[in-house]
Amino acid sequence: MSVNYQVRYQEEVTRNHIPALPSSAKALIKRAIEERLMIDPIGFGKPLRYSLKGHRRLRVSDYRIVYRVEPEIKTVIIIAIKHRKDVYTP
Repeated sequence: MSVNYQVRYQEEVTRNHIPALPSSAKALIKRAIEERLMIDPIGFGKPLRYSLKGHRRLRVSDYRIVYRVEPEIKTVIIIAIKHRKDVYTP
């Protein structure tokens, strides 16, 4: 497996979402990003609808990674990493 996509995080994710995660979830999420999103973000993620149209989500245990893919520059932009009960509420 080779890394095909670069990953960028929105500032809110690095400032608020990641520090709020339990350490056990951080390890799972890091692994999912490296093994799934960096390899094939379109194949692994599920498309979202309505106000999040154009974004995708990846399920990691009880957490969701919401992201957008920019295929022309081979980049995944992570919009949110939160518990499933909180991720879709503003």
